[in-house]
Amino acid sequence: MKQKSVLKIVALLALGLTLLQPIAAQEAQNDNPFFQARTTPFQAPPFDKIVIGHFLPAFKEGIKREQVEIDAIAADRQEPNFANTIATMDHSGIFLNDVSAVFYSLLSADTNADIQALAREVSPLLSAHADNINLNEKLFARVKAVYGQRQNLTLSPEEDFLLENTYKGFIRSGALLDPAQKERLRELNRELSLLGLKFGENLLAETNSSRIVIDSPENLAGLPDTVRAMGAETAKQLELAGKWAFTVQVPSMTPFLQYSTRRDLREQLHRAYFMRGDRDNANDNKEIVKKIVLLRAERAKLLGYPTHAHFVLEERMAKDPETVMAFLKRLWTPALARSQNEASEMQAIINREKGGFQLASWDWWHYAEKLRQEKYAFDDSVLRPYFALENVKKGIFTLCEKLYGLQFIKLDNLPLYHPEVQVYEVREGSGSHVGLLYMDFHPRPGKRGGAWSGGFRRAYYEKGKRVAPISTLVCNFTRPAAGAPSLLSIDEVNTFFHEFGHSLNTLFSNGVYRSRSVPRDAVELPSQIMENWALEPEMLNLYARHYMTGEVIPAALVEKLKASSLFNQGFETVEYLAASFLDMAWHTLTGNETIDVRKFEADTMAAIKLIPAIVPRYRTTYFNHIIGGYSAGYYSYIWSGVLDKDAYEAFKEKGIFDRATAKSFRENMLAKLGTEDALTLYKRFRGAEPKIEPLLKSRGLLPEEKK
Repeated sequence: MKQKSVLKIVALLALGLTLLQPIAAQEAQNDNPFFQARTTPFQAPPFDKIVIGHFLPAFKEGIKREQVEIDAIAADRQEPNFANTIATMDHSGIFLNDVSAVFYSLLSADTNADIQALAREVSPLLSAHADNINLNEKLFARVKAVYGQRQNLTLSPEEDFLLENTYKGFIRSGALLDPAQKERLRELNRELSLLGLKFGENLLAETNSSRIVIDSPENLAGLPDTVRAMGAETAKQLELAGKWAFTVQVPSMTPFLQYSTRRDLREQLHRAYFMRGDRDNANDNKEIVKKIVLLRAERAKLLGYPTHAHFVLEERMAKDPETVMAFLKRLWTPALARSQNEASEMQAIINREKGGFQLASWDWWHYAEKLRQEKYAFDDSVLRPYFALENVKKGIFTLCEKLYGLQFIKLDNLPLYHPEVQVYEVREGSGSHVGLLYMDFHPRPGKRGGAWSGGFRRAYYEKGKRVAPISTLVCNFTRPAAGAPSLLSIDEVNTFFHEFGHSLNTLFSNGVYRSRSVPRDAVELPSQIMENWALEPEMLNLYARHYMTGEVIPAALVEKLKASSLFNQGFETVEYLAASFLDMAWHTLTGNETIDVRKFEADTMAAIKLIPAIVPRYRTTYFNHIIGGYSAGYYSYIWSGVLDKDAYEAFKEKGIFDRATAKSFRENMLAKLGTEDALTLYKRFRGAEPKIEPLLKSRGLLPEEKK
């Protein structure tokens, strides 16, 4: 055959393949639920149709679509104004956001090796895409032009806030850097995104593999029947039938540390917990943390900030590291003194029992439980039967009905990402739709530790109509065992109320625009204020019922609960503050330091004089908060505590179920947080700036003359 004929055939074949590629791509999109209009009720994610192979094409298409939208804004020949630039940008990327919301929810709540591998592939794509937007010079020029007209524009408070934060966002993302600096910034962002994923993968692997297994009944000494049953159930799930297993998940670990009389086993389990990521094995996180903090320091300097903490705190209520450190130190001195007194009381028990040892971290829960029984004549096992998970859930629903008139309707017709998930439609008292709430309560190997609230969609307005939010609430509560339902500890009850507050914030959000700018040190106000109701006597009477008899929690037990409200507050405050100091220490590094992670952590704790019997709530190698969104921001929980305790005073003044106060809190805070300055919103609700005294009082840290 002549060469020209061969080339012609090859050319025709290539043309055929070219023509077939769009058809194949279209067929793939037709089979992919992300490319189809959602026909599920309330446009919920169609989990019954989504498979892992759908995500990567959807991510790539989402990136492509948003880039087209961004390019159109940047190339617009009309004079830039709020509508054609800022508002249009806010409305871009909806497809990509919907894909990301589903994927990253699964990555946290129901992950596996395939999802983790895909996350590693997708992360650099998303990082590069974000940089392509943030470093787009033509786009920034339009944003800058609108920002320059700001004083002459007639904008609503939300629009003005969005404009300001959009402009600042570009500056903080490197818009003013030169080309070489921009390229380095891209490299830093890409590397940090991958390191963060690896840290999380290592931590999950460490958590899943950290446990003690007991095969002899005599090694269960001191454990109540309910805790033994829980250990047997855990062992069964781990295919260790006939044995007892206790993991480092808090619902499993804490009861064992409270009641086990085997000090050697308490030490073994607690060490398994606090050495996660620090065992010099394949899942060790020390080098990863070191790289993250140094790269963050370099990025901060590149952007013109002394440290990563200065960069982060610029947009927080605290504003700078000096303010945060002064705030933490104000709390540290009385909290440390209180914890030292608690430790002395526990050491006295050890000495009376002729223990012959000094109180250690693995002893704290055990002797704190003994001290509580001595002082208040009750223990955690007496309380749990009154806090069945289902009753606590009904109690929270009742509280929301009393405060906001909400209704919760369980939906059994929606596809789920895991069989244990429950879905509720949330309605106003009038019956109108507010949003959806997905709740996922128990630990499993594919779920990271802790508790959090996220969402598959946030609320915004499209063509004048509100797009309803879809909130998620994910926890790791005690599982049912030995024929009993899930019986929660007091800490778990508080966690449920806490995360539900985040969900209410999501459900009530009523901004026009998708973009929200909530300072991290204000974001915990909606969650923490909910905790205040959990153990109020009036509230307990509504939901704390014995799971077998239906008996309301006895008044005498409620009195003991009230009397013990300050119990162990020194420990709880100190372990939290120690982690906050550790976070700030890491993120005030300049990037020029030579770091040994263990030594750095030990030196930081020595500098604040942390007592040996207390370990920071999170050590560096499993401090997932500061690898994620709380870097230089873990202090936010107690900063928000100032807000929540002061805000709750408004309810106490009028009655804890007062509808008018709840209406004001909803309209001024929950609905608007992230659409205006947080302190402005708070003062609109409270009528004044928050006072710190209610927080100090709630933790027993007020000086005697002020109590």
